[in-house]
Amino acid sequence: MAIKKVGVVGCGLMGAGIAQVAAEAGYPVAVREVSQALLDKGLGSIRKVLDRNVEKGRMAAEARDRALGNLKGTTNLDDLKDCDLIIEVIVELIEEKKKLFAALDALCPPHTILASNTSSCTVIEMAAATKRMDRVVGMHFFNPVPMMKLVEIVRTIQTGEATVQAAWDFAKSVGKEPVAAKDTTGFIVNLLLVPYLLDAIRALERGVASMTDMDKAMKLGCGYPMGPFTLLDLVGLDTTLNVAEVMFQEFREARHAPPTLLRRMVLAGMYGRKSGRGFYDYSGPEPKPANLGL
Repeated sequence: MAIKKVGVVGCGLMGAGIAQVAAEAGYPVAVREVSQALLDKGLGSIRKVLDRNVEKGRMAAEARDRALGNLKGTTNLDDLKDCDLIIEVIVELIEEKKKLFAALDALCPPHTILASNTSSCTVIEMAAATKRMDRVVGMHFFNPVPMMKLVEIVRTIQTGEATVQAAWDFAKSVGKEPVAAKDTTGFIVNLLLVPYLLDAIRALERGVASMTDMDKAMKLGCGYPMGPFTLLDLVGLDTTLNVAEVMFQEFREARHAPPTLLRRMVLAGMYGRKSGRGFYDYSGPEPKPANLGL
């Protein structure tokens, strides 16, 4: 089950990163977005990253040109029908993912592997929308994809051994380190990480310490590269809320329940770095604690 051509559905931050590393590894990559504007934005971000790598001497100009040559953008899902592996990187809404998987199943030949980059949805629910449950697998990359080495390979109760091996081999071929996870909500990293992040927000609500002191404490006391609030802003507060809600629905445990402050911040459009304001305000030359009225 060799992977020769790769499809990526979604060219946002994560989709663009996955497409980039696959193209750099030599795979022809077809990237699909729902509109030309979104496609141009995603492909433009890939070019900017590769250009910057050339400028900083991390990549030869010839390697950049080869990678860009391997990329083909499209707004037509049919252009992915000859791919051996298609990785879904769309919005974290299970009904939208199920519709996409059903469409891909009808479009692609039987050998095509359908993978999801979901961080919270149940992979078997997507697989059940197809007639190839043995060829559906989770492949959870981490942000930023070009830098982060980890990929969680998620096996459902129906995923075939050959599918898991092909996904594992592909992850290795694009320079990643795969780990095996069962199809449990949150997989490995989010299962352990999300309760920690939610606990930090609850501690802030209770006035245990300031966010800057909690960030500093976890960096210096635990050796973490960044504290919980800096990480929340990087991941995205909206993304964290979505993942927490899915995990709470699955496990019904209080530690997975989204704190009130998180919900209010998302309602206010305070998503973190991507919106310019979250727990920190990024409007100036250096991030500073946002005024949350606590």
